[in-house]
Amino acid sequence: MAGRAASDGTTQCPACRAPILRQLVGHRAALTVTADLTPLTPAEQATARTPNRLIWCLVQRPHTPARLRWIDPTHPADCPQPHVAEHTCTGPRPTAAVPPQPANTLF
Repeated sequence: MAGRAASDGTTQCPACRAPILRQLVGHRAALTVTADLTPLTPAEQATARTPNRLIWCLVQRPHTPARLRWIDPTHPADCPQPHVAEHTCTGPRPTAAVPPQPANTLF
């Protein structure tokens, strides 16, 4: 079913049906991240990374669900975990809703 998360936290994008992982990343001031589940090579990471599209480390352990982690300056260069990009939907765009009209009263 689209939009409903599986027990491991994965789901499908409702527009393009790509497999994604959506979760909060960080302990303080966490970000809600929606990431593709396709692992990227270092060359693919370089082309996919933009100021508004981050690359995440997808930590997978045998007895816990997959977790996204920040890739920061202390992240090991030879990390054995797959790295994934933030999801960019290629599906159809939802139609824009008509903005509400302002009221004609002062209060």
